[in-house]
Amino acid sequence: MSTAVMPKTNALSWLWLSALLIGLDQASKWLAVASLPYQVQVVFVPGVWNWHLTHNTGAAFSFLANAGGWQHGFFVALATLISVVLALALRRVSRDDWRNAFPFALIIAGALGNLVDRARFGYVVDFIEWYVGDFYWPVFNLADS
Repeated sequence: MSTAVMPKTNALSWLWLSALLIGLDQASKWLAVASLPYQVQVVFVPGVWNWHLTHNTGAAFSFLANAGGWQHGFFVALATLISVVLALALRRVSRDDWRNAFPFALIIAGALGNLVDRARFGYVVDFIEWYVGDFYWPVFNLADS
């Protein structure tokens, strides 16, 4: 029977970054919902950046957005699973190993930031739209970035 060796100082303290980013994500979404018209492009930087409030029932790039509703539970479970697995991974990473801890904390923040939206609204609030010419990147939010 083998047991994994745990570092003396694990990287769970990096979850402070996740919490901070979730707070910033939720604050930015609150501001977007409070101040932007729904489904209207508001030019911010002409030719590059619009504010465009949308509701995404799918995942990245609106993947499965029109799947009939079953995707909601799937994405809630997936975000929860990813966050738990990465938090457990942080227990096995040294606090000083920022090359692993930092991206794990970012992914946890993104997953939980959008999970909060799904739990509250049944969809994810997206509002940042970047484009060049006629090419538009899918609308996203801070948790996605």
